[in-house]
Amino acid sequence: MSDLRDDRPADDPTSTPHAAWRRSTLVVAAGRPPHEPDQPLNTPLTPAATFVAGGEREYGRYGNPTWTAFEDALGALEGGRCLTFASGMAAIGCVLDLVGHGERVVAPRHAYQGSLGMLADLEARERVSVELVDVTDTAAVVAACEDAAIVWLESPTNPALELVDLPVVIAAAHEAGARVVVDNTFATPLVQRPLELGADLVVHSVTKYLSGHSDVLMGAVVTADEEVADVLRLRRDLYGAIPGTLESWLALRGLRTLAVRHERAQANAIELAARLADLDGVVEVRHPGFGAVVAAVLADADLADRWTRSTQLWVHATSLGGVESTFERRRRWRTESPTIPEGLVRLSVGIEDVEDLWDDLVTALTAARG
Repeated sequence: MSDLRDDRPADDPTSTPHAAWRRSTLVVAAGRPPHEPDQPLNTPLTPAATFVAGGEREYGRYGNPTWTAFEDALGALEGGRCLTFASGMAAIGCVLDLVGHGERVVAPRHAYQGSLGMLADLEARERVSVELVDVTDTAAVVAACEDAAIVWLESPTNPALELVDLPVVIAAAHEAGARVVVDNTFATPLVQRPLELGADLVVHSVTKYLSGHSDVLMGAVVTADEEVADVLRLRRDLYGAIPGTLESWLALRGLRTLAVRHERAQANAIELAARLADLDGVVEVRHPGFGAVVAAVLADADLADRWTRSTQLWVHATSLGGVESTFERRRRWRTESPTIPEGLVRLSVGIEDVEDLWDDLVTALTAARG
């Protein structure tokens, strides 16, 4: 795993024609029109439902130049072939459709609630069997890989911010004959590239850091396996789980500033995590050392709720990854895991001035404590 300061080159020549460029350059340069006279600098918005026959697209459900530009850029960043979807959930659903009837899926007990909810629904319909594991117990995760069809991972997990020993678990899963899927939404490809570590597929909620402005619903899958990519594309076409053209254009525009947004938000998060650890009323702080999500555990749910409703700058809202700072008590959602503390507040740290963010948190918590 690397961090933004390391920023190793994306050196897989199969992933991008610009193999020597580093990831902070790829977010700006990949997926652009060719450098030719009168070409636009940015890929234009192409609002077309039908194309002239005889080419690869034919119809708007099968492709769009604006999607392709975003897919080229994210594929270069992750080191594989990218397919975009109408939402993160559409991407997740398409990947889980690779699991055969009655096969096993291993997943973290703490994970994105959409993923766990879809797995629970599939299990309730006897479509798959699911085993939820504590990903901090590497030996237990390795043991659970036996007879699994897919091992689904998050590192860090949502919202507990637990880290997975990805190389060890991926190797064990492959030895057991399972595919490995890594949700890389929190880390982003600036921090880790799971395909380099051996993962078979990477999923993203493009809604979060990649687009970065809380104005897009979109998902993506990246894989280096062309056969799997072809299967997923066919199913996307059949199900119609396609991204909107405007959403694709906005996501690509947002991606261009990912590196600078991430650097600022991560620096803010590291600083706030250190300060929160000494703040009266906070009993535990979790931050994996990278990324812009922090978890602060307060003594009880009431205090956490009052805190999240008392700020002027921080926004009480779900989702994450935007330029603005948002937070919420996660157990306010009835579907959140019961092993998540009642007072855990997930903070998505934005790019505002860190002193203003800190002053707002302190003032609000002081008021919440009475």
